[in-house]
Amino acid sequence: MSKDLLLEIGTEEVPAHAMPGILAELKENAAKALADLRLAYGDIRTIGTPRRMALLVTDLAERQPDVTEERRGPSAAVAFDAKGNLTKAGLGFARGAKVEPQDLVTKDGYVYAAIHEAGEETSRLLSALLPDLIAHLSFPNSMRWGDLDFRFIRPLRWLVALYGSEVIPFTLAGIRAGRTSRGHRFLGRTAFDIAAAADYEKACEKEYVIVDPARRREMIRRQIEAVAAENGGTAEISEELLEEVVYLVEYPTALAGRFEEKYLALPPEAVVTPMRDHQRYFPVKDAAGRLLPLFITVRNGGTDYLDTVRHGNERVLRARLADAQFFFDEDRKKSLMAHREKLKTVVFQEGLGTVYEKTERLARLAETIGEKLGATAEETAQARRAALLSKADLVTGMVTEFTELQGVMGCAYALLDGEEKAVALAIDEHYRPRFAGDAEPETVPGRILSLADKMDNIVATFSRGLIPTGSQDPFALRRQALGLANMLIRAKYSLSISMITDQAMDLLHITEQVARKNLRQEIAAFLRLRLKNIFDEEGVRYDVAEAVLSDVDDIYACYGRGQAVAEALLAADMTAVIQAFVRAGNIAAKGAGGEIDPALFAVPEEKNLYQAFTSAKSAVDSLLEGQDYAGAIDALRDLAAPIDALFDAVMVMDKEAKIRQNRLALLFAVDRLIRRVADFDKIVL
Repeated sequence: MSKDLLLEIGTEEVPAHAMPGILAELKENAAKALADLRLAYGDIRTIGTPRRMALLVTDLAERQPDVTEERRGPSAAVAFDAKGNLTKAGLGFARGAKVEPQDLVTKDGYVYAAIHEAGEETSRLLSALLPDLIAHLSFPNSMRWGDLDFRFIRPLRWLVALYGSEVIPFTLAGIRAGRTSRGHRFLGRTAFDIAAAADYEKACEKEYVIVDPARRREMIRRQIEAVAAENGGTAEISEELLEEVVYLVEYPTALAGRFEEKYLALPPEAVVTPMRDHQRYFPVKDAAGRLLPLFITVRNGGTDYLDTVRHGNERVLRARLADAQFFFDEDRKKSLMAHREKLKTVVFQEGLGTVYEKTERLARLAETIGEKLGATAEETAQARRAALLSKADLVTGMVTEFTELQGVMGCAYALLDGEEKAVALAIDEHYRPRFAGDAEPETVPGRILSLADKMDNIVATFSRGLIPTGSQDPFALRRQALGLANMLIRAKYSLSISMITDQAMDLLHITEQVARKNLRQEIAAFLRLRLKNIFDEEGVRYDVAEAVLSDVDDIYACYGRGQAVAEALLAADMTAVIQAFVRAGNIAAKGAGGEIDPALFAVPEEKNLYQAFTSAKSAVDSLLEGQDYAGAIDALRDLAAPIDALFDAVMVMDKEAKIRQNRLALLFAVDRLIRRVADFDKIVL
């Protein structure tokens, strides 16, 4: 008969950001361990609050199934002597397999032993399994307490281990597992017993602990929406903030507070950031999307003394907003351009000058990028102006206090200074994407400046030898490179990375040729990995990615060619086409190019392939210039039949040197044309 399993790990409050990962790892490790032990179960899930993480397994089998394993030993010729008696090797195998010699079986020229293993009771196995699951959880940071050598993310305070209603006995970090849990710190009992694993969630709820995070999330969302509606507004619920609040409370109650309307004169971000990022409050807006002098917070408790809680939160936010008002007023005593002068005292990176000098580089890079992307003169000028102002807000009081507002306050201050809206937006957008899932720049000047900033950061940091490793990326270059690649792809921008890299090196005064060559190669390899990640996320086959990533100088072209090749592979005739391409490439590799002389064609098939090549080349040149990569592959398809016909008609390696070289030159030209789209020899057929 099966029973439910409960393991509850009680701790001091765990940081909210760590809880989802801990619960996911606990579930994954438990599922693997139960599978390794051959223990069947119905369902497995992990739930938790700031003070507890729990593993729940339903219908866990009471014992392992018995198993019989057939183990192969030495060959029969080795296991038996000429008289049919077991040799030392045969006897040793029987002894090692723990079977009687007469029970060995001979088949297929080998001896076998049937090893029977009786299944153990689950309760006995759990006594070793459960503490092992706890001890092997990994954390970003862990701690020790008391005189213990045991480490955990926070000190352990209690352990509950129940298989059905039976306590699974074990001791860890000086705590003996039992059936006693703890309720809400202020509303529940200090200790309460859980009768059986199946009663866990209901027993916790009686002690004011909603242990299922999914249920807490929905409770919080509904409460916030209801409180906002009661106050005539709509709450702006950030999923990231909601996730954090879920793991800050055990029994949620939402309530509204107010702040003085005078603070609404500040830029909205200056109000929302201290509210949301520092105090974990949810802002409220009216039907027109304007900020209201309201906030919603979620307390860890019931409805008692809500006025006291509200007053305390209002007082804290009032102080935050007063700081924001002070910094704003001080910042507005001079323009953003005037603030820029202070950047001359701020070091960008060691040996790479000041942030002021960086803005000068960005202005130059923005001009080049705007020109190469075909931006209008106005858009390029706006990007240049934004580049000069892009880092000025870093030295303002507002951004010094609320660092999350870099770029945001630059945009707000630029608008207040009377700068063009496109310039102001570019100052904010050039930091995008700030995190995974963040929006990309939407304006052309914003994209230009974002590309310039990311390339300058990558080139400058790589020039210092600070290339990201598997575990170290202090300057977030992977995120920036991925953002750069996605931006080029989404905007369909063809831009030479090597050209921008060269200009960035010029502006950084990197002149040594070997260093410049190494930097180009390192940056290309770095971006190649980011493109591989993009292809992988979109389900593009690894061999398709390999086929188009030999040259990543034009990131959008690489992406477009990869998508076109993946689509082309769905066609029934593509296998034969690729085989022809690869066949031509293999032979072409034996030559070194050279001029093609049609007068040396000895058979019609050579002429036919040459005509097909010239026609395809003209079409491919035009199609690639127009970024029609699927069309380019279709044009190349017309080469397959003439290639096969040539190989059927002649020996390419003719004994006549001129004819042989001419054929190799033709195939070399065909192969070079095909490889402008993809290295089809890397496709796995």
